[in-house]
Amino acid sequence: MNNYVLITGGTKGIGKAVAVLLGKAGHNLLLTYASDEDAAQNSCREIQQLSDSDVHILKADITEKQSLNDIYSHLISKNIRLDALIFNAGLTCRDPFENIRPDDWEKVFFGNIHFPVFLLQKVVSLINKGGSVIFTGSAMGIYPHSVSLAYGVTKSAVHALVKNLVKFLAPYEIRVNGVAPGFVDTEWQKTKPVEIRKNIENKVALGRFCEPEELAEIYRMLVENNYLNGEIVVADGGYSYK
Repeated sequence: MNNYVLITGGTKGIGKAVAVLLGKAGHNLLLTYASDEDAAQNSCREIQQLSDSDVHILKADITEKQSLNDIYSHLISKNIRLDALIFNAGLTCRDPFENIRPDDWEKVFFGNIHFPVFLLQKVVSLINKGGSVIFTGSAMGIYPHSVSLAYGVTKSAVHALVKNLVKFLAPYEIRVNGVAPGFVDTEWQKTKPVEIRKNIENKVALGRFCEPEELAEIYRMLVENNYLNGEIVVADGGYSYK
């Protein structure tokens, strides 16, 4: 039986940083991506070069129900069991409150809440005893989100999921935790105008964005520490201290 860590959205941003660190630590990796196969292949090769682990990619869009079956079928066909399952992929909708459409609202809820719940339901029997499930929440699930109502509400729900799933996963001897990042300096964040970035930095006690590699250390801790369970680890650098 082959043991892997499955990371949704694992070929870019936070997910890629986590994959690199876990690969270097000796974990085999299965990374999902939504659509850009060329970029995913490049990331796979890069991560492979940085580690001695097996790294594979799988197309699986968190907005599509079929992806639930695709992931499960892949695990079964490849005889894969999981040491950890990391839910990293997520969605947002930045429409003004007055313009939010039900379809867009439901899409964010499906990607951020429904997809991970029902993927976990499908694969829970394939997670090894002592294994780890990690959800990616957000500091915006703690502080009111001024830009995306759907994102803030779903990330609050992610935090609640972690707490509620503890007892459901205890019979499987699986731990479940979450990470609530603040502002992480991914490629997407780097495209923000300078004045907006400075405004954010002024609200952070450390005065800067988090590096993806710094955040990845927390995921590794949650994968490898055998006692942390039911925790939401906030990594926001002291956001909104002013």
